Amino acid sequence: MGQESFIYSFVARGTMILAEYTEFTGNFPSIASQCLQKLPSSSSSKFTYNCDHHTFNFLVEDGYAYCVVAKDSLSKQISIAFLERVKADFKKRYGGGKASTAIAKSLNKDFGPVMKEHMKYIVDHAEEIEKLIKVKAQVSEVKSIMLENIDKAIDRGENLTVLTDKTENLRSQAQEYKKQGTQVRRKLWYQNMKIKLVVLGILLLLVLIIWISVCHGFNCTD
Repeated sequence: MGQESFIYSFVARGTMILAEYTEFTGNFPSIASQCLQKLPSSSSSKFTYNCDHHTFNFLVEDGYAYCVVAKDSLSKQISIAFLERVKADFKKRYGGGKASTAIAKSLNKDFGPVMKEHMKYIVDHAEEIEKLIKVKAQVSEVKSIMLENIDKAIDRGENLTVLTDKTENLRSQAQEYKKQGTQVRRKLWYQNMKIKLVVLGILLLLVLIIWISVCHGFNCTD
């Protein structure tokens, strides 16, 4: 899965785009902007539109809209995971008030490269992220089923001991899914650390090579 799976992204306050990023040319910014104008004014919602083998994914919260255009081969869950990541970073950086007074596209220079980095991270770790999403969905499903069963048991008048056993089973399954989620996150952390160590090693090797070359050329001595 290449980084070209994500085509275009922006963050908007209302209908005003504050920051956008893309490395491609096409009419997708215009289409995304038209979709933005037609978004319902819900306080917190997610929307996906399909057009010409692409998906236009939106996350709306607290008056801000986060959008990413992706190839339709990329799952909706991965696009939403990207938008959640962008939203958290944007609120962390500009939540103090800068975003509320920023003018159109004034945050391009600051936040454009940040969106690029988030695109790369999500695409590079798409498999692990999908596993984590599935684990969370399983936890939610198990919880819903168990709560439904408990409600039915109460309606049938089952004794408290049976209900306690079912509750304990629910807790055990939830802990197991939580453990799986922690393992996935730990794996992502180790992979990122390996990449950083490799880059650091390459930089140190380059510095050593340059130093040896300079000393050899100028006959460096103590």
